[in-house]
Amino acid sequence: MMKVLNCLVLFLLFAINVQAQQFKTHAVKSGETLYSISKLYRVTPFNILKYNKEIKQGDILKPNTILVIPMQASASDTDPLPETPKAVNVVKQVDQEEDQLTPLRFRTHRVRKRETIYGISRRYEVSVDDIKRYNKELYSAPLKKGMRIEIPVFPEIEEEVIDSINPDDFETYVVLPKETRWSIAHKYGITVDSLVSLNSFLPKTTNHLAIGQELNLPKKPGSTVEGQEVQLYESYTVPSKKTMYSLSGEYGITSEEIIKLNPMILQQGGLKEGMVLRLPVQKMETEEVNTDNYIFYEVKPKQTEYSLTRQLGIGYSELMDLNPALSRGLKAGMVLKLPKENAVNLEVRNSLILDKINLLDSIKRENRPRLLVLLPFRINRLNLDSIANTEQAIERSNAISYSLGLYSGALMAVDSVAKLGVSVDVKTFDTELSKERVRLVLSKQNMGEVDAIIGPLQPENLKEVASQVNQYEIPIIAPLTSESDLSLPNVFFSVPSDQVLRTRMLDYVEAVKKDQNIIVISDSKTDSTRALIQQRFPLAKSIQILEDEKNISLNIEAFNLLLSLEKENWVFVETDNFKLVASVTSILNSSNTEETPVRMFTTNKNKAFENDVVSGTHLSNLNFTYPSIYKETGNDSFVRNYRKRFGSNPDRYATRGFDLTYDLLLKLAYRPDLLAISDRIGLTEYSGNKFDYAKDLASGYFNLASYIMMYQNMSIKQITP
Repeated sequence: MMKVLNCLVLFLLFAINVQAQQFKTHAVKSGETLYSISKLYRVTPFNILKYNKEIKQGDILKPNTILVIPMQASASDTDPLPETPKAVNVVKQVDQEEDQLTPLRFRTHRVRKRETIYGISRRYEVSVDDIKRYNKELYSAPLKKGMRIEIPVFPEIEEEVIDSINPDDFETYVVLPKETRWSIAHKYGITVDSLVSLNSFLPKTTNHLAIGQELNLPKKPGSTVEGQEVQLYESYTVPSKKTMYSLSGEYGITSEEIIKLNPMILQQGGLKEGMVLRLPVQKMETEEVNTDNYIFYEVKPKQTEYSLTRQLGIGYSELMDLNPALSRGLKAGMVLKLPKENAVNLEVRNSLILDKINLLDSIKRENRPRLLVLLPFRINRLNLDSIANTEQAIERSNAISYSLGLYSGALMAVDSVAKLGVSVDVKTFDTELSKERVRLVLSKQNMGEVDAIIGPLQPENLKEVASQVNQYEIPIIAPLTSESDLSLPNVFFSVPSDQVLRTRMLDYVEAVKKDQNIIVISDSKTDSTRALIQQRFPLAKSIQILEDEKNISLNIEAFNLLLSLEKENWVFVETDNFKLVASVTSILNSSNTEETPVRMFTTNKNKAFENDVVSGTHLSNLNFTYPSIYKETGNDSFVRNYRKRFGSNPDRYATRGFDLTYDLLLKLAYRPDLLAISDRIGLTEYSGNKFDYAKDLASGYFNLASYIMMYQNMSIKQITP
């Protein structure tokens, strides 16, 4: 036994001596990556991985980890990595070896009419390359109806991702006056999505930040953002099969730094195809972001000097004077500044210029949108044999009149898209205000052939449809609903919420206010709104309405004491009581003189302001200003064509039906996957409505676009903030 042990010890000592001649150890330092270590020792990452089985490609290396570095690898393995084709091939080889798994089995899919390889890949959760790899004919021949293809079924693999963030890497940031989510995110070099991910308490339906609010934001080692050299960042869309390892090598930063800049990687369980990241580019001289004097625009991929200057309404030489970095060339991800006065002709949110995509120039006529329209026409309740009875039933029922208005506008939208050469397949059903009827309609449809659904109107039926089709990832457009108390991730709420409208109004007032005297008139129901206004404008005065069981009124003497004789008086009226609106409007009109000019505002123009007892003349005299989901339509082509077809002018529901359907059809003609392109298209605007959907991961898509409208000279006009 002793001889055996002695032989074993000698063997081990000999083995260790041999290893010492061929390998070297390396203690990982903070911030080092597999890629940077491989460059240091002039070996490939593949060889380091081969001799360190405890780590895997894409892992974040922990400080003080001891790695074994092979020092006598073959010449082909020891070529230096930086920017050489051989190094790129090695990285690709490692990526391919990791990603090409062996299928457990195959399932047969019979191609249906109008199906695409991309659509099939999404349905079965495999890549397009995987489908082509096992169906070689697809490399040279198009997909055809009736074709049978083999779909690989791969084993489940749990991707190792970081599941926590080091709190030492973050700092508390206190919001300063006039700062926005975008300006702060830009200062820290992260996306707004990442800022929201790091601060889950921020509301999803508004971008407002309160002065003094504390945010959790990433810090650079050893310092704070203040006083640092400004770092520029660019937008990066993650391609198929991209790994954290290859991405960190490409940008020369660690995986930890990538995640600090883009915390949504953790929230979504790892790097995903189509993610838009913010990554650092080579530092260039720039100025501090100043939202007091400038607005900002982020250059998009494939933009040219001509398209950029036409969109921004500014000459390129003037743009270069403001942004010297343009002398090095126009690059996607650059953030350009423009004078704040240019905002008059542009759509701006949080100091950032919103893109308007011309979908008319982007549609593909081979795409054929397929829609379901579900509206409560309630034909089962109408006596169609009697015109008089039918008219009375329509007048008495909001559901019927709303549905007919929306549907008439939708028909005009289908005709307009058809004139562009795009065929549309539309099926329309009467929901009869019944959940059972909705279930029956859906049960008879092949949901795999539906691109989108418009309706229903009622929240309960909307929830039913959303739950029924969620598994098919079919987008649902809610024509008249702004939000839901349930999580409906596939629903597009086309009506901006009251909170969005209120924030838009206050942002406008804050932007144009100088030294006006602000007064808030509110009742008990709207006391929270009064508090919000005074939070935004601390010097604002307020007066409570006198309320008892039979009467509601304003104390005129107390109100007169609040009026200023030196400044213009801006008065917010917050109530849903039409009698109070009529009374207060009359009082304000009487107070509106050359000595005491008065202008009237509200953050919520509800039905009380539209009641017949409220004087339109008074509202016009007071330049009544309010936020709105729609603008007044002019005599545009839609109005003329509608009048020609139906014999009357369109009401707001017909206009909404046209705008909403036209917007949807153009987007589907651009790309028949609304969920994938909704956050890329940005703001769109039509006859009387505009749409700018923001995605909430759990609750759906919310429209943030709205108007500021004002009564003036007995008409209503749009104000461009």
